Amino acid sequence: MTLYPRFAAHLDAALDALVASGDLPAGLERRAVTVEPPRDVTHGDLATNAAMVLAKPAGSNPRALAEKIAAELEKIDAVSSVSVAGPGFINMSLTDGTWRDELAAIHTAGDAYGRSQGGAGVTVNIEYVSANPTGPMHMGHCRGAVVGDALASLLEAVGHTVIREYYVNDAGGQVDVLARSAHLRYREALGETIEIPEGLYPGEYLKPVGERLAREHGDAFVGQDESEWLALFRKEAVADMLVMIRSDLALLGIHHNLFSSEAELQAAGKPEEAEAWLRARDLIYDGVLEAPKGELPDDWEPVELPLFRSTKFGDDQDRPIKKSNGQWTYFGADMAYHFQKAQSADQLIDIWGADHAGTVKRIVAAVTALTEGKTRFDVKLVQMVRLLRAGEPVKMSKRSGNFVTLADVVQEVGKDVVRFTMLTRKADAQMDFDFAKVVEASKDNPVFYVQYAHARVASLHRRAADAGLDLSGDADLSLLDTRELALVKLAAQYPRVVEGAAAAREPHRIAFYLYDLAAEFHAWWNMGNDDPSRRFILPDNVPLTRARLSLADAIGQVVRNGLNIMGVEAVQELS
Repeated sequence: MTLYPRFAAHLDAALDALVASGDLPAGLERRAVTVEPPRDVTHGDLATNAAMVLAKPAGSNPRALAEKIAAELEKIDAVSSVSVAGPGFINMSLTDGTWRDELAAIHTAGDAYGRSQGGAGVTVNIEYVSANPTGPMHMGHCRGAVVGDALASLLEAVGHTVIREYYVNDAGGQVDVLARSAHLRYREALGETIEIPEGLYPGEYLKPVGERLAREHGDAFVGQDESEWLALFRKEAVADMLVMIRSDLALLGIHHNLFSSEAELQAAGKPEEAEAWLRARDLIYDGVLEAPKGELPDDWEPVELPLFRSTKFGDDQDRPIKKSNGQWTYFGADMAYHFQKAQSADQLIDIWGADHAGTVKRIVAAVTALTEGKTRFDVKLVQMVRLLRAGEPVKMSKRSGNFVTLADVVQEVGKDVVRFTMLTRKADAQMDFDFAKVVEASKDNPVFYVQYAHARVASLHRRAADAGLDLSGDADLSLLDTRELALVKLAAQYPRVVEGAAAAREPHRIAFYLYDLAAEFHAWWNMGNDDPSRRFILPDNVPLTRARLSLADAIGQVVRNGLNIMGVEAVQELS
């Protein structure tokens, strides 16, 4: 058990003691009680709101209750002092030995430090990317892909079983456009001079598809009516696009467990199943939508449609699940898809582009209805990324026809730079990706700054070897002073950062934390430039060198563990 859960257990024991003595009533709800670092480090090492949370239900004065809790906490060997502040906040200072023990715990746990089993037994389905299968991945897909993949790893780190899912939108009109575009390239491969009309996909990525179809089918579909070849070309083109999409995502280290087909979902009658389930509970009825506000379109007429009672679940209007021609609406198909996902998962997460914000209420309403409110469902919106080069917008890619491909970006700056950069801001905040800045070797570039901290740690053993120091044997951690132990205090926060990030579904918190940890490490390193006695390697003091390298190695371990969740490799040296 790491430090914060251990002290949460100590606090629970202190509260139990007050219940036993009659100073607290039994059965009080404690879920809102926290143990965390105080906002002001001068107040101590840990703070708890226990008295503030429990005083009212206990019928007690917060400060008086805080004094009683403090008296119990003072009995803990690891606590050096306890103070009550303001109306009843409790601050604790811990012994140096406690922090040395946590340093040893980081080494003992190694790669497992920060991982836990709090989410064990709960399966989470996280669906991300799910771009239309009509071309290669572009940078519009990149941020959602990284956020989704890092979130999946984050949830696994706290013990959840995670299903990484990609929803293949292969039932809409866009795949018919893809098929027609592929047919055009097929004719081109057979020697015909073509012009790509507006409305078809112009990218050169469809040339290999057309060439393959020409090799396999010859001129069998030249001059044929569209009905003779559309279904085949749609199936073949989608298959080739999925191979390309998987390849592009692999460049980012992203691999899904499951690719679910919308066409197969509909062919299996899943939308009908969802409709029947909801109708049996009077959550779908046949009705007429209200007329659009303002001037009516010329072609508008009131039509009876099957409507989902989404207003019952917080939406602003009921939603049609079918069109007037009997086809499923996007919402109707999505509703069935989420119904299917909920059969094999306890919780659902969707990663969507911010342009889909307007449809969140209705799908949340549908999932609430279909799972009877038993399934936690989160939709995380991801803002677009603006690509820049030295401050100027980046030109489009010839291969794609109208966008910058993910493959081109990864090839230029590398997977790790792309992944880390995508997590340096909250997902719902706008982001600029400047090719020059993301590879800049400066403090202002979080990617470099964190990697540089790990590379510095890795360099210490090489330097010690070059100096001929014998570092074998156990480190005497009692040689580390209070200033050095301040690094341990920050490192010890890592497990609670992971837990909090997972609960909030916010993987960017890991990147933010690693930057702060790197900043503290660099500050210590730079102190050695001004004061040689503060350097990590002291050739004339091997015991202290050994202790300080143990400290540095622990920082490096935490950095590696955090980067691992982000899907970023920790470098040993920077070129």
